[in-house]
Amino acid sequence: RVWLPRPPGLPGQRTVQAPAPIAPPPRCRVLVVDDNRDAAETTALYLELEGHEVKAVGDGLQALACAKVFAPDVLVLDIGLPLMDGYELARRLRALGATADSLFIAVTGYGQPEDKAATREAGFDAHLVKPVDPSELLRLIGEWHERARARERGGRAS
Repeated sequence: RVWLPRPPGLPGQRTVQAPAPIAPPPRCRVLVVDDNRDAAETTALYLELEGHEVKAVGDGLQALACAKVFAPDVLVLDIGLPLMDGYELARRLRALGATADSLFIAVTGYGQPEDKAATREAGFDAHLVKPVDPSELLRLIGEWHERARARERGGRAS
């Protein structure tokens, strides 16, 4: 037996409606800082596949230099970095004009309440414990992007 597709318009044929197009995700500039090269590259690749422009570096000094030029919208920072920990890095990056209003996400192995309090105190907007669920990272970026767009619309209306 050979099965062939039924020509359109024959009795008994069902019409399937195509799903509504999904809005593309917001495109952001993202700086990933992690001394674990594999973790940094994996996170960067995932975010690139989702449409973001991503740079990945391995320490705080590289991050400071990169942020001044790249001006990231989102910073994904490990806490246990060499040369300068993620807390100090976040404080310094918040002080830069290019990243003062950016989204800061701590991605770390430290997940105790005191660790989360320390990230808030350092200026982070979110604290994720490794291994990070990639959809959670995208959710945070999407929510931040929507808030930023709402602020822009509100600023133009005034």
